[in-house]
Amino acid sequence: MARFHQLTVTDVQKTIRDAVVVTLKPDDAEAFAFVPGQYLTFRRSFDGVELRRSYSICAGADDGVLQVGIKKVGDGAFSGWANDEMKPGDVLEAMPPMGTFRITIDRQAKRHYLGFAGGSGITPVLSILKTVLAREPLSRFTLVYANRGINTIIFREELEDLKNQFLGRLSIVHILETDAQDIDLFTGRVDAEKCKALFASWIDIKSVDTALICGPEPMMLAIAASLKDHGLTKDQIKFELFAAAQTGRLPKRAQSASSQQAAKQVEATVTLDGTSRAFAMPRDLTVLDAALENALEAPHACRAGVCSTCKCKVLEGEVEMAANHALEDYEVERGYVLSCQAFVVSDRLVVDYDQ
Repeated sequence: MARFHQLTVTDVQKTIRDAVVVTLKPDDAEAFAFVPGQYLTFRRSFDGVELRRSYSICAGADDGVLQVGIKKVGDGAFSGWANDEMKPGDVLEAMPPMGTFRITIDRQAKRHYLGFAGGSGITPVLSILKTVLAREPLSRFTLVYANRGINTIIFREELEDLKNQFLGRLSIVHILETDAQDIDLFTGRVDAEKCKALFASWIDIKSVDTALICGPEPMMLAIAASLKDHGLTKDQIKFELFAAAQTGRLPKRAQSASSQQAAKQVEATVTLDGTSRAFAMPRDLTVLDAALENALEAPHACRAGVCSTCKCKVLEGEVEMAANHALEDYEVERGYVLSCQAFVVSDRLVVDYDQ
């Protein structure tokens, strides 16, 4: 079971006005060896309230550092603190790298990767992009990067440096929503029509082996649908959804006063860190909330069905997930669920966080 470790901030660099790249030194370097595309889940208390936030690693596998990109969002307590107050020497708590937004690197492979990123969705894509260029010398990468305007392009200079370093292997298309560009195709939003136009005149979609998408949910769904319409299979399309694009913690299910079934308690057993605990839980709680209310330190982060930190396996009983943006079909078939989204529909439930 993943536990929190201490990481020391060694550098904080502004990339744009409201985004920083944070360099970290973990207390256990081996535990924080990462696969490009993974993220870190941090926790910090604000006014006595613990917040957990996940941020993608933006460093490549060969960069020799551990870095995350953090964009300031609205009234976000953690992202605001990171952008305005975080400094070298600060100590953060984070879980080891997690996430399944990744590829298998093959030095002998000759592939064409197509990446779509929206805003701060560039962070995991950048990690994969840099690793591909360094470790698959025969492969090439096309990046379509959507932003509001030129001043909101995170990692703009680094991307240009990479383009110059890997001439002929890295192509970058900036789609700007508000700033006009010389080519009309590159102005506006990335939607199904924009993808269709790009595939018709700019990107040879038939040559693409793998597509990677990270950004707000509406954009991602439109891109994924267009990719499928143009011949890519589900296995060729990998995506990482923004937790921020979700509504956050689910409201508790409405419970009918006349429904005895809804009021009936469930006998639950939860295994965590090799220890099993049994307790009664109401049906209007998620498995995660029930575990936390019974003093179990169940792992969690986004509470929106996005990050998979809270994944556990159902050994007995049945649950329904309100949302699932993280688990693959084969994982669900094997009994894995997102406990933050799982409501019990059986009279007994046995789950294991250790498997």
